[in-house]
Amino acid sequence: MRLLSVSSLSVALLLSCWLEAHAGVVEDFNHLERCKDSLYMGTPPRGYPSTNSLKKICQRYEDKPRFVSLYDSHKHIPLYSAYTFKKSDGEKRVDFPWMFEPQLSSETGTSNMEPFPQASSHMHMNFEDSQAVLEDYADVAQYERGHLNPDEHQADPLDKASTYTLTNVVPQVREFNIGPWAQHKDLIRKRLNNYCRGKAYVVTGVTTSGNMIRRNNVDRVAIPEHMWSAYCCTDYDQNAPYFVRYKFPAFGAYGMNDRVNNHLVEVPINNLESFLRGRMGVDKNFQIFYNDCVPDS
Repeated sequence: MRLLSVSSLSVALLLSCWLEAHAGVVEDFNHLERCKDSLYMGTPPRGYPSTNSLKKICQRYEDKPRFVSLYDSHKHIPLYSAYTFKKSDGEKRVDFPWMFEPQLSSETGTSNMEPFPQASSHMHMNFEDSQAVLEDYADVAQYERGHLNPDEHQADPLDKASTYTLTNVVPQVREFNIGPWAQHKDLIRKRLNNYCRGKAYVVTGVTTSGNMIRRNNVDRVAIPEHMWSAYCCTDYDQNAPYFVRYKFPAFGAYGMNDRVNNHLVEVPINNLESFLRGRMGVDKNFQIFYNDCVPDS
């Protein structure tokens, strides 16, 4: 009996090591301890349908899980990315190579995101059915590659680098991206820097209406109708001014991805969830954070 117990433990350890080495596209974020660390209470947003086109990605860079994304392999965009916020000076790096996710195309592919090939674009044909490629964004001047997990919310250079994968970006209207959305990212960065005492979890996502970027007369990448984001920090400064304190432990925001009508509104988590239920293919139990970021205690 003792030998069986040791053997079972060995098998479990081997399996854990194997999963750690091969995690990229996964059945469940909970398969990996370090993958679910990006999620409050290790729990992803609930209420999304279980379909073959929605892929759970443990976003790994240089053999380390960095954040997670729910990726739509038909629309070729992430529906959300979830990450832990790192206190940052807001510096934005733009000198990292853009990357793709090999395991979206092949189960035998590496679990690490990889830079796009420098060679001719025919190499992209190996994986462009399952994800966006650089050419999809090449001739659409009105849209920019908008991060869901922004590098400004990370501090470590490798964490920043990992945000430069097309499985973490969506087409954002330039005026919205550099205007209200950029201002909101900086507002949240400063708020969490100054008033969150513990770990802060962030989920950023999109709604879509059917509009697509087309390339060679083929629908390629869904254009978000709305962008939304929410944070959860249960250990915060109880002495913060009321105008800040009431936005803890959790708060959200949404705005239209539009040139003109792009005002971004901050709302309580429940209000954000109600707004999104009417605009996404989610069920009535849709919830961004476990128990809406209210600690069980």
